[in-house]
Amino acid sequence: MATASGIAVSDECKLKFSELKAKRDHRATKQARVRSKMLYASSKDRFRRELDGVQVELQATDASEMSLDTFVGRAR
Repeated sequence: MATASGIAVSDECKLKFSELKAKRDHRATKQARVRSKMLYASSKDRFRRELDGVQVELQATDASEMSLDTFVGRAR
């Protein structure tokens, strides 16, 4: 399915997401450029709706906002 931003969520992507959920294997990513952040923001909601089971959303602008305490606090 294409989104207004022109991207689609492939079945392979959904499968990989499910695997990550099952493993609880989350890795930090390098800081994104402004254009990438804008594309992400325009596509995120549609993408999230396609990933069945997402219950908590956490947005972080830098690594200091991604502490374990922050995640635990949002998950409660």
